[in-house]
Amino acid sequence: HLHRASLLLPALEAALANFSAGAAGGVVQPVRTVVAVQRHGGFLGVMPAYSAADDALATKLVTFYEHKKDSSVPSHQATVLFFDPRNGSLKAILDGTVITAKRTAAVSAISTKLLMPAFAEVLCILGAGVQAYSHYDIFMELFTFKEVRMWNRTKEKAVKFANSVNGPVQVCSSAQEAVTGADVIITVTMATTPILFGDWVKPGAHINAVGASRPDWRELDDELMKNCVLYVDSREAALTESGDVILSGAEIFAELGEVVKGTKPALSEKTTVFKSLGMAVEDTVAAKFVYDSWSAGN
Repeated sequence: HLHRASLLLPALEAALANFSAGAAGGVVQPVRTVVAVQRHGGFLGVMPAYSAADDALATKLVTFYEHKKDSSVPSHQATVLFFDPRNGSLKAILDGTVITAKRTAAVSAISTKLLMPAFAEVLCILGAGVQAYSHYDIFMELFTFKEVRMWNRTKEKAVKFANSVNGPVQVCSSAQEAVTGADVIITVTMATTPILFGDWVKPGAHINAVGASRPDWRELDDELMKNCVLYVDSREAALTESGDVILSGAEIFAELGEVVKGTKPALSEKTTVFKSLGMAVEDTVAAKFVYDSWSAGN
């Protein structure tokens, strides 16, 4: 019921705008609760939200574990509980891993549509996990790039990625090689220290920074964070959870929902970063979309 992430675009654009409209937008969403499982290098995140506009109530439970070299278990696993907001009954349990992959990629696509430079030709993806695939799919559907480059810490996964997607992907032997001259960059890594540096980045490029969702984890260096125009999904979450934002002291220019709404400008001629942490309301409207299309027998 979610074969294309682009199906979520209208619901997600509305959810971002509603979230950034404050009380008037009718989104109730606390910053996610995260429980550290230190003994095993893992985290459990709890992400509830209610959207009045959609009359949708859900909670996502997500675990993310530091990378184990030989593990066949994915780093992120998730389940969404979807409730009847009228009486609190549980209506459905959904595969949150698919929802997370698709909604995250769709939100990155929304930010890219608004913030990428004119005549963008080169797309670079750093990381070759689940999110790399979901981002690649929607970016190929919505945009026309002349070249796609990929770098991953372990080259085998990058080669596997290039061999499994529908289209030419150039596997690069270093992140710097992949990034140099790229117009749009997507970071979807499990890095805890910077892998993308400001002096590599073409002026005016747009970066979707998707990894590093802990206050002490980084993907981007201080130079890039301080010299970009910084957009986030949630100011509150970014200042609580994003090491790239907290540790660099970078100033947040706007929430993506403010740009969708038109209350803050999209400065696409500047070097822009969209720091995506992921929001519960995104999972909630995505779960509603899946549930409604299943109910309708589609």
